[in-house]
This record gives sequence, structure tokens and C-alpha cells, in this order.
Amino acid sequence: MKTFSFNTPGSMHVEWGGAKRLGELASEWFQERNVLLVTDKFLSDSGLLSETKASLEAQGFSISIFDDVVADPPEHVLMACVDFAKANQTDLVIGLGGGSPMDIAKLVAVMLTSEQPLAELYGIGKVKGKRAPLLQIPTTAGTGSEVTNITILTTGETTKMGVVSKQLYADYVLLDAELTIGLPSLPTAATGIDAMVHAIEAYTSAHLKNPLSDALAKEALRLLSKNLLTACHDGANRAAREAMLLGANLAGQAFSNSPVAAVHALAYPLGGHYHLPHGLTNALMLGPVLRYNMKEAASLYAELADVVLDSTEGDANNRAAQFVDYMQNLMNESGAPQRLRDVGVTEESLPTLAKDAMLQTRLLGNNPVPVAESDALTLYQEAF
Repeated sequence: MKTFSFNTPGSMHVEWGGAKRLGELASEWFQERNVLLVTDKFLSDSGLLSETKASLEAQGFSISIFDDVVADPPEHVLMACVDFAKANQTDLVIGLGGGSPMDIAKLVAVMLTSEQPLAELYGIGKVKGKRAPLLQIPTTAGTGSEVTNITILTTGETTKMGVVSKQLYADYVLLDAELTIGLPSLPTAATGIDAMVHAIEAYTSAHLKNPLSDALAKEALRLLSKNLLTACHDGANRAAREAMLLGANLAGQAFSNSPVAAVHALAYPLGGHYHLPHGLTNALMLGPVLRYNMKEAASLYAELADVVLDSTEGDANNRAAQFVDYMQNLMNESGAPQRLRDVGVTEESLPTLAKDAMLQTRLLGNNPVPVAESDALTLYQEAF
């Protein structure tokens, strides 16, 4: 067996309705009492936080809420949150929401105790020292950010950069699928497909693929594929919501240790230029990239076909083709948009998108097949 490492958060608790007794759960793990709750305006205004906040206060926690996080958060949002945290003498950071609030929470926890400027944190393994205690609670079944060591920030008009470091793993994760009940059908589809992309790319990653990430990716894909349509069409279905949240979590653990590749690399420019949700951009690029990778990844796709399909026939190439068709059909049935043109992307912008995708060297290096700029343009054209 080849040498490998596997990292994940310190502890995880799964409980329907667990957020309503977060104070009890957090008291078992943390001594700190000055809490910064990082979230967004929608969740803050929805009333969803009221019982969580009351539970924390009942256990002696003092709560400050930063709810200015937006999708694809820019650097200035992070720095405003850091300043807010310091002003409130924060010693415990809780991220509650989708990927963006949890991503911000990670770096706030780092920057509370670090003198490093943000510019020095970008890249892999650049964070020095320790961070403040960190607890993460997802409200969507998609990003897996609660269990990853990655934060993505918008750094310009259309560009994004990532911080990847072991300090970004949370101390404690709470999975409460009740928090996902109110998620509408389209975001449920987009985030669920995002999680499936995580599992697929982790399983086929050219670097750091390992037995633990493989096992998690396969189980994640099984849970997600079997429950996505039910969650989209019957959003109050408890069993489906629980399976989706756990599946997204397992996929997050998989790709945090066996990194994602070309689907994400091509999705990021779409988000940067058109401000489309990350899960949706992944969904739009998945089919073309799966077909492009077939020449090297067919045997692995065939193994995934055995996970998601009740029966498969033929050799590895045939089973791999069945897997690609299955994923495409699943995305179509979920109600997610199917073509780039359907979400406002213009054909004239495709060369620019392809050029920008080449900047995602951290991701492209993980793809089983090399992707040149001309290849990226072809993939965008296929998706258009």
C-alpha cells in the first residue's frame, strides 16, 4: 500500500434538531464563552437562529452575530468580520450556513490569533501557528465546507484564490439536517450535484487518491444519487434530507484529502464572470468533463457505475458510459439548468473563460487528463 495521510475535523455529531440544543453540545467540547456566529442575512432574518442562540445563551455563552457574508465572499467581507470578531473579544468562532459563511469562519478563526497578512495565507500550507476554536454547522447539503481545510475568496472582479491549510479543519462539526428543510428545489439540486462532483473528482483525482477517500467518495455518491430527486421534489422528506447532508459531508472529507480537478477549475470562471452559484456551475460543466476524462478514467467511472446503478453491463468502457449517462440524466431530472446559454453565459465570452480557467493550476493538476486552454474552450463550447 502506498503511503498516504488523511485529515478531518476533531469531532462530529449528527442529530436531527441538534442546533436547538447547541449550547449543551458546545459546552461538552469548549471552555470558551465569547462566541462569534458567522452567517448570512437570509439566515439571520429568517428566525432560524433564534433557538440556537437561546440554547447557547442558556449555557452561559455570549453571542455576537456577523451576518454580512455573501455568496463567493470578497476579501473585504472577511476583513470586516475579523475586525468585528476582535472588537467583540471573540474566543470561539461558529460558522452556520452554506459554504460561504463556513469558509469565512475558518479564516476568521485563523486571523484572530495570527499576525500574518491575508496575502501570505493564499496557497497550500502557508498558515502558521494555531487558530481560535472553531465549530461548523452546515445548512445546505453541498459544499462539505464544514469538514474541509479550504477557504475560497473572491480576490478581484472575476478571480478567486484559495487558502488550503490543516488549521482550517474545525474542532467540532454538527450535522442537523432539520436546518436544510426550507431549502428550495433548485438550490437543493445545485448543492446536491456539487457534492456529487466532489465525490467523483475525489475518486478520480490524479494525486493523493487513497483508500479512505475512495471509501468515503463511493458512499457519498450512493447516498446522494439515491436521494437527490426525492429531496428536490419532497423537500420535507426527513430521510432524504439526512442522507443528502451526510453524503455531502462524506464527499467533503473525501475531496479534502484527494483534491478536486477540472470540473471545479472550469466552474470558477463561470462564477467569477457571471456570479452563478458554485454548485450550478459545477453541474453545468460535469457532463463535458466526464466525457473528456473517459480515456483515462473509464475504469474508475465503471467502479462508480456499480455504486449508483442497480445493474451494469459490459466492459469498463461500457459501464463508464452508463455512469456518465446516468449522471447527465440525474442532473436533467433534478430541474437544474442544462446549458450555459440557459443561465446567461454568452458564446463570445467562452475564450475568456477558457483563458481564466488556466489560472486554476492547483485544480487542473489533479485532473486525470491534462487540460490545455484549447481543451478548456472545447469543453465550454460543449457545455454551451
